[in-house]
Amino acid sequence: MKRGHRPVVITNAERSPSDQLRSREIRYVLMMSVRAVCLVAAAVLVTAHAPLLWLWLPICGVGMVFVPWLAVILANDRPPKDRYRLVHKLHRPAQPDADPRALPSAAPPRVIDADE
Repeated sequence: MKRGHRPVVITNAERSPSDQLRSREIRYVLMMSVRAVCLVAAAVLVTAHAPLLWLWLPICGVGMVFVPWLAVILANDRPPKDRYRLVHKLHRPAQPDADPRALPSAAPPRVIDADE
């Protein structure tokens, strides 16, 4: 292992871009399937002259209009950056704030290790 290289803890590692893309594709297909179900349900309700048609058609219409919009928005979205994630902040050890009166150090302190 190289000096200065810290191993990545698997619980804090980000998902690979291909995994993120795959999950967004699955979510998109599922949401568009809901849209297709709304379209088919509206067609069946109109042909069957279902009771409360005045209630069911707007519900199906909302599903056909807003679900595709949300599907596109969520498919193009990516996970939030670590600095905005609450979970990441909870797992990070607390770092003391630097004293504003302290002088900045020119170089980090030298650490002497027994393995060197």
